Amino acid sequence: MRLTLRLAAVYNVLWGTWVVLFPDHFFELVGMQPLNHPMVWQGMGMVIGVYGLGYWWASHNPLKHWPIVAVGALGKLFGPLGFLINYWEGNVPFGFFYTLITNDFIWWIPFALILRKVHLEHAWKL
Repeated sequence: MRLTLRLAAVYNVLWGTWVVLFPDHFFELVGMQPLNHPMVWQGMGMVIGVYGLGYWWASHNPLKHWPIVAVGALGKLFGPLGFLINYWEGNVPFGFFYTLITNDFIWWIPFALILRKVHLEHAWKL
């Protein structure tokens, strides 16, 4: 659990920093038109970077700080859902899908396992 959360922390801080400092770079990589208002994307980068800090702090005691992991897991579920809705409505090109692989999908199983452990640890105490 500690390793997973620390890897997620480092990844999120790096990704957030990249997006804040180079807001057009992702769009250039996937052949998308850059945003008219990069500040919105930079704001997303800031939020993702702050999640990284939360994951680092949660890594010290994942069972105690499970709400941070739960909020992160929800974001990793709702992000792809938001993409699907916007893709089906024609609001975003498929190229945006690539952010979901490293931002969301690879973390589903590790975060689910942490939350499962939390559930099992707390269930027997009830």
